[in-house]
Amino acid sequence: MYNRKAAGEIFRRYAEQYDMQNTLIRHKAEHTFRVAELCGRYAEALAMAGEDTDLAWLIGLMHDIGRFEQARRYGTFVDSLSVDHAELSADLLFAEGLADRFPQDGLPEDWRNIAETAVRQHNKLKPAETPDDRTRRFIDLIRDADKTDIFRVIATIPFEDRVGSSKANFTETEEASPEVMACVLEHRCVPSRIRHSRFEGHISHCCMAFEMVFEISRKTVKEEGWLLALLAETDEQGKPIWTRKEAEQLRIVRREIENAWGVSLEQAD
Repeated sequence: MYNRKAAGEIFRRYAEQYDMQNTLIRHKAEHTFRVAELCGRYAEALAMAGEDTDLAWLIGLMHDIGRFEQARRYGTFVDSLSVDHAELSADLLFAEGLADRFPQDGLPEDWRNIAETAVRQHNKLKPAETPDDRTRRFIDLIRDADKTDIFRVIATIPFEDRVGSSKANFTETEEASPEVMACVLEHRCVPSRIRHSRFEGHISHCCMAFEMVFEISRKTVKEEGWLLALLAETDEQGKPIWTRKEAEQLRIVRREIENAWGVSLEQAD
């Protein structure tokens, strides 16, 4: 049996070396534990072997470990303005030895290669081809679990607390470009190079739904309601959040996600 408690404590001690008063750091630690829990839950739902379920959980715990150095060095979590956080995470873990601090008893023999590949690929617009279906399943698991919680993060954490010092690099709310909306209609994620405004970033986060692989992941997203909250046109007081044109575009995004998933995003039946 893998010692998740010990692994979690090792991660916690690592994160606490950084400034926990920094909202970027604090929220990232919370996100990490949430993604680890989701990875383990999804693996169990897929009836994966016990040691593979533990590995899925551990990959969730490891996937964003480079975020802390990213925030310290650059003051932002925007990769295009700093560093690819997945590559930094994998380098810290498997090139610089951080992975050796975590318990290894109870993990499958091939855990290192799988974990490194999954960590490196978890944020890619289009993951690289993998040599086997087994590794691909772990990549899909971490990507689905990460997206599940990112919907919560975007819906509940203020924009300024998520982008840090990079706020000035985003234009204020404006309707999304035809290039961004083409991605919506084609049911694919939005490349960072074509999103420039805060609203385009918002749409790009919603479009992550198109890439979710597992039914259990989509079911969880629907039940939690965070994606639906991101697609809302008004706030809790009924006041418009977006311009009329932006609200129209959000309706298109919702329609296309529901078409892709084959279900309504309203509360689960």
